[in-house]
Amino acid sequence: MISAGDIAPDFSAQGSRGEEIILSALKGKKVVLYFYPKDMTSGCTTEACDFRDHHSEFMAADTVIIGVSKDTMGSHHKFIEKYQLPFALISDPELEIIQTYGVWKEKNMYGKKTMGIERTTIIIDEQGIIRKIYPKVKVKGHVEQVLRDLNKI
Repeated sequence: MISAGDIAPDFSAQGSRGEEIILSALKGKKVVLYFYPKDMTSGCTTEACDFRDHHSEFMAADTVIIGVSKDTMGSHHKFIEKYQLPFALISDPELEIIQTYGVWKEKNMYGKKTMGIERTTIIIDEQGIIRKIYPKVKVKGHVEQVLRDLNKI
């Protein structure tokens, strides 16, 4: 299990623009790594659009936003195109990054237990240290809270 103060587990994955995203190569910038359950669903769309709408503020804070779900790259491309998302999404169908960061959890949907991604956001500082973890994210007001906390780091 990861905790604030830990070195963020490194990963290498293909981003939605065809680029290779290597977390350790982003040292020198802050990173907002957010895990979400599914493209095109209401909560995930709201969260992605909130990150989109505040993207210039994250850029001004020298911060890279990366979204991760187990959706296919094709699904990500449709999601990005439909909502004009200006940041990279990573497809993790093998759950490698998702499990490394401990966000693959048992969930209870309408009384039925299933496994899925627990909506989680992680702030990583310029040295690659996890500074803040937001588990079980409630979407409303979340991105604004991340920005406030980011500016304190």
